[in-house]
Amino acid sequence: MKQNTSKQMTTTLPQDTTPPNPQPKALRVLANIITYLFHPVFFPLIAAFAILELEPAGFIGLTQKQLVMWFASIGLTAVFFPLFSILLMKQLDFISSYRMPTAKERTIPLMATMIFYFWVSHVFNNMPGAPVPLALKVMLLGCFWGIIGVFMINIFTKISLHTTAAGGMVGVVVVLMLTSPANMLPALFASIVLAGIVGTARMVLGAHQRGDIWVGYIIGFAAQMAAYRYMR
Repeated sequence: MKQNTSKQMTTTLPQDTTPPNPQPKALRVLANIITYLFHPVFFPLIAAFAILELEPAGFIGLTQKQLVMWFASIGLTAVFFPLFSILLMKQLDFISSYRMPTAKERTIPLMATMIFYFWVSHVFNNMPGAPVPLALKVMLLGCFWGIIGVFMINIFTKISLHTTAAGGMVGVVVVLMLTSPANMLPALFASIVLAGIVGTARMVLGAHQRGDIWVGYIIGFAAQMAAYRYMR
């Protein structure tokens, strides 16, 4: 009788069907660190700082207060509000975890982020006073168009947001190469290497299929190029 009961319990217990990650633990830890450091939610602010460092001449004429207000606006609208929205959605059980392991769970967060990206792009494209550098306006519009592309493809597959941001950063540097007389080749090389590192980290963690990694690169880069062609 006891044996039958134990057999029945054994057959009804849920089993973990997730395949074990074959990568060494140290490599997975490093991949997780890279994943958090280069999280796509920080991309608009990181890209804005990169534009400031690589093309400071475009910001001549701004006071320190104006510069701080610009970056605070980008950080608040394009970083804080999306993060706060995801936190709120988790508390309301719209998503099961902050990692959003399925494509379906990303739908509402992507829609919310789309709204915030549209707003910050619209604000900077119609900014009164000091002219906004073209590269900055292109980057913000590219973020908005990129998130639209991600939203559409996410219906069919779980595209990598990390590599979308990484591809977008390569696109930002290419835009600077087209708009600035400064030598951007070192920055381009660094952005390509960084994009490769980010994609490798996502593959090590088993977060995406190889195709989703490459589609992310393409969407991020193409969105920036399309935004440049539209804005120039």
